[in-house]
Amino acid sequence: MKIASWNVNSVRSRLEHVTNWLQQNPVDVLCLQETKVVDADFPRSDLEALGYHTYIYGQKSYNGVALLSQKPLEQVTTGFAGILPDIEPEWDEQKRIITGVIDGVRILNLYVPNGSEVDSEKYKYKLGWLNWLHKYLKTLLQTTPDICMCGDFNIALEDKDIHENVSSIKNHIMSSDAERQALNQLLALGFADAFRKFTEKGGHYSWWDYRTMSFSRNRGWRIDHHYLTPELYKKAVSCAIDLEPRKLVKPSDHAPVIVEF
Repeated sequence: MKIASWNVNSVRSRLEHVTNWLQQNPVDVLCLQETKVVDADFPRSDLEALGYHTYIYGQKSYNGVALLSQKPLEQVTTGFAGILPDIEPEWDEQKRIITGVIDGVRILNLYVPNGSEVDSEKYKYKLGWLNWLHKYLKTLLQTTPDICMCGDFNIALEDKDIHENVSSIKNHIMSSDAERQALNQLLALGFADAFRKFTEKGGHYSWWDYRTMSFSRNRGWRIDHHYLTPELYKKAVSCAIDLEPRKLVKPSDHAPVIVEF
């Protein structure tokens, strides 16, 4: 089974990129983030024409996640409320979570808040959101032991996941101590980084700022991840970042990350 995660930074703006990529890389499930479109305007027919079932959870101009699957998914839910019905509505105003089950494996597609800058209100929201995600995962694990949790986490877990030109890493958004601690608490529930199973070296990135020629200079961050529960981690045979879509004209600032198990 191949599962890909890709922050496309507007699915309608990158639709040709997505459809071409799927024709060249017919993964079993493609998890999209930052689709930036309400459900009614999602380009469902173009993707269904390629043989994919579409499951979407979007909003206008911001956020949004989607699952594209060659097989129909089971137990599809959206938002925290799909699993935590008593959660306060404010935590689902931003469309950031969608999950479904394929062949006994739960795919959890996330778009974690960016946080803007350390100690800002958006940063506090990010940490609060991650705290609710911890409760959400604990609930999921009670019924589904095999989980592939993937998406744009907006967190570089280690310094080697960031290009060497970033100064004050521990005070930088996406790499602050509090963000890393929150992510490590999630992983402590029983998740492991699929990419790090195959390489411990730095210099591998999934996001490059559009500014200052970051991609051509490989000044990026590895913030898009696949985290697997123990049995799936044992079965993982590869996890790779596909740089080719980032080389296209007007690309997303993220590259797809593909895990196979």
